[in-house]
Amino acid sequence: MDAELLAPHFSDADKAREYLESKRWPDGVVCPHCGVIGEATKLEPKEGTKTHARKGVYKCGGCHEQFTVTVGTIFEDSHIPLNKWLLAFHLLCASKKGMSAHQLHRMLGITYKSAWFMAHRIRYAMGKEPLASKLKGVVEIDETYIGGKIRFGTAPWNGGAPRIIRDPRANKAAVVSFLERSGDVRSFHVERVTSDNLKPILNEMVEEGTHLMTDSTTTLKFPKNSAWKHGVVNHTKKEYARYENGTCISTNAVEGYFGLLKRGINGVYHHVGRQHLNQYLKEFDFRYNARKITDGERTLLALKGADGKRLMLKNPAGKVGV
Repeated sequence: MDAELLAPHFSDADKAREYLESKRWPDGVVCPHCGVIGEATKLEPKEGTKTHARKGVYKCGGCHEQFTVTVGTIFEDSHIPLNKWLLAFHLLCASKKGMSAHQLHRMLGITYKSAWFMAHRIRYAMGKEPLASKLKGVVEIDETYIGGKIRFGTAPWNGGAPRIIRDPRANKAAVVSFLERSGDVRSFHVERVTSDNLKPILNEMVEEGTHLMTDSTTTLKFPKNSAWKHGVVNHTKKEYARYENGTCISTNAVEGYFGLLKRGINGVYHHVGRQHLNQYLKEFDFRYNARKITDGERTLLALKGADGKRLMLKNPAGKVGV
């Protein structure tokens, strides 16, 4: 893909900085140190002096601190040009099944390590924290397992007798998703799919009175006086959808999301460490939730999430750096 064919801010660092300033400060320059609006002065080099002012540096008239548009964002302290950052945002937002760090490394002309960390910063910006609203209406709940297949009865790498592993999910990571029909999905990696692990997430994610849809293997149990209405579809009897009082009882929507997630993990990323799985889930959730808008609008939405977030290389699993 030729960046020059997309937009000027994808091929020129100065244009990218101006574009980011217009999106982050639509009502005037805001000092990230004291929050004063419209009191900053852009520093320019003076003729006849040896002093040099970097492009895009402002000085606040309130606190007298200097800053740029990247301060207080995931771009802060990055030596990668802003136009490559914006192009990386666009590529991750426009690629339905994601884009590998190796592909970013080749397309942007940066090192693989930089591309890997850049992708994690973008995923961090895509996350919704804290949640703006709870899911409601009809919500489908299901779990899936991410990971490779186990070769039964194979010998361990260090020799010895063959191991017989009975549980095909032993080397897989469990993912639980809550999907509001015609709405958003929110996914989580859990160590074990148990009622004790899922109930706190359910209470936090879903409004009371919501009609929940699960399959018959769910660990969630709801008494008759439960705060939620519960519909169950029995896959063991090859039942995938039925109607009750005009409502379709099925988990087809969340299973369709799992298909997209697994095609991305298996076909693009190939392997995802458990410690990073929640970051990848943020990426797939974000693209699914913004599926009804254009690629450009989705990129702008992701850029809005870059403000007020920092992610350090020593903790790319999702904790805010200090």
